[in-house]
Amino acid sequence: MPKDFTRRELVGVAAAAAAAPSLFDAARASAIQPSRRTNIVYIHSHDSGRYLSPYGYAVPTPRLLGLAREGVLFRQMHCASPSCSASRAAMLTGQSSHSSGMLGLTHRGWDLAHPERHLVHTLGRAGYATMLAGLQHVARDAASIGYSQILPHQSNMVRDVAPGAAAFLRSPAAKAQPFFLDIGFEETHRPLHPAVDDPAFILPPAPIPDTPESRRDMAEYHASARALDKGVGLILDALQAAGLADNTLVISTTDHGLPFPTMKGELRDGGTGVSMIMRGPGAFAGPKVSDALLSQIDLFPTLCEYLGIAPPDWLEGQSYLPVVDGRKAEVNEAIFTELTFHAAYEPKRAVRTQRYKYIRRFDGRRTPVVVNCDGGLTKAQWLKRGWAGYPLVADEAGEELFDLHFDPTEQRNLVALPELAPVLEDMRSRLSEWMRRTQDPLLDGPVAVPPGVRSDPPDPRPAGATRRE
Repeated sequence: MPKDFTRRELVGVAAAAAAAPSLFDAARASAIQPSRRTNIVYIHSHDSGRYLSPYGYAVPTPRLLGLAREGVLFRQMHCASPSCSASRAAMLTGQSSHSSGMLGLTHRGWDLAHPERHLVHTLGRAGYATMLAGLQHVARDAASIGYSQILPHQSNMVRDVAPGAAAFLRSPAAKAQPFFLDIGFEETHRPLHPAVDDPAFILPPAPIPDTPESRRDMAEYHASARALDKGVGLILDALQAAGLADNTLVISTTDHGLPFPTMKGELRDGGTGVSMIMRGPGAFAGPKVSDALLSQIDLFPTLCEYLGIAPPDWLEGQSYLPVVDGRKAEVNEAIFTELTFHAAYEPKRAVRTQRYKYIRRFDGRRTPVVVNCDGGLTKAQWLKRGWAGYPLVADEAGEELFDLHFDPTEQRNLVALPELAPVLEDMRSRLSEWMRRTQDPLLDGPVAVPPGVRSDPPDPRPAGATRRE
């Protein structure tokens, strides 16, 4: 995370555990007395994908596993963009990333086109107090979003964020009115925590090759995931101790895939597949597992239906409450994801069904935009072995088609297969219709870099091996 972004995130230097309760305006809270709705605790991590123990991976996250066993585990949840700000903006506005205006990273100059569409405003009108603890990454200035309160923290790391959030939950203010507590942790973003597990017994994520470098890289991810899990446990314990657990919906998710080559920043499932665990009264009491095809933009309308709040007219997603309560098996025939800018311009769009994935690149490139991959041991190894010049599997038109049943890591492009021509045409049509319906700016040609936005050249420079975004 760049240092200038971290400074903008700081809203105080006082000890969070001592300061958080006193900062909440109890008098203002008591002035609003709606019918008591379910509280919401939204916990989000950075760059975790689904590489956590609830999804079967040998990553030490026992508190997240316990949360999943008490709630609903979503195994086919995807982000709307595999880039930090674009993903979060889409989820919290219920729109595609380009509809929200977040075509890149907020610390590089991008902003929400309509900040008033952020979830906190809909919840605020319904009588919720809205608090932020830690990372948000959808605005350069967190105060511009519209939270009732921003709890102080010295950094966005678990050690500095979790105590203040837990202190709020234990305070009388947490019982004054329904609340939405947004808890953002820097973990598991690079730089990762020092490894505590022996890398010799660590398996890198597919399709990363098993090498000493990638094993150590993944061991450091394990250490970061341990810290994340400790923070989750601190929040869950505070809810229980305060007597709030039975009337609180806990949402645990992340923004996109792991910070490894071919994952974060990519439209393959390794980049878009995200964890989503929800535990709460009623439909979200578990244990339950859902294999329905879902996008994070579906969260906003789901919360509206669950809480009995009228959904705003700009929402593009579908409530998946019917999936959770057993009324339907699916609410989406297809979902969509996109990237426009990360560190560099890399315009591409994708549509996914349960069986197929279609990706279209709009930049004409035949090699990877490696500056859009975070630096680390694995990336450095890949660059040494020629990754910057390695050919993409996309055809000359920039198209890719994958059969996810037989090719789950999306390595074999089937665009030229005659027997799949009807599938290809259907997927093309779905993507084109979505781009028109959502007024995708790519329909008008290449997207220009607006004034005040920083974008790197797409080809590697000497610093590329160590870049982090």
